[in-house]
Amino acid sequence: MPPTATTSQVESAQAKSAAQPTKAKAKPDLRFKRLDITMKRHQHQPDALIEVLHVAQEAFGFLEEDVLQHIAHGLKLPLSKVYGVATFYHLFSLKPSGAHTCVVCMGTACYVKGGDKVMEKLQEELGIELGETTPDGKVSLMAARCLGACGIAPAVVFDGTVGGKLSPEQAVAKVKVWEGEG
Repeated sequence: MPPTATTSQVESAQAKSAAQPTKAKAKPDLRFKRLDITMKRHQHQPDALIEVLHVAQEAFGFLEEDVLQHIAHGLKLPLSKVYGVATFYHLFSLKPSGAHTCVVCMGTACYVKGGDKVMEKLQEELGIELGETTPDGKVSLMAARCLGACGIAPAVVFDGTVGGKLSPEQAVAKVKVWEGEG
């Protein structure tokens, strides 16, 4: 016959458990699970790096160091390789981007037709440099090597929509609309 606990023993055990703080279980970050699924689908092959980085960028908004480390570990690649690929392609960002993005084409045709002047005017008006985001987090300013829209040079992409044959003033006017949003 098993021994039974006395009332005082039960009360003592309850008091101990009440005195110990209960640890709330942290919810797992489903974005990492999404990365794991993508890496598994590609059998953790290193040649899946760019696709995994795209999934990470989409899920997290930008590529933080812990995300890059997770990818490096999952694909069995050195962190330097993952970082190198992430910084080589302009579509990947290591910093959070603004609510709106403005990408100025700096390809030869756009540059010759005034893309550099569009970029200078935007930098002056926004008070930021290329690759930065305004302090209020509204606008990120980027450049592209070529958008493939040479016929409408200089071209600028505003939140995914291409605008062509823009003067610096027209580009600033489009960005000013974003700044006025509450």
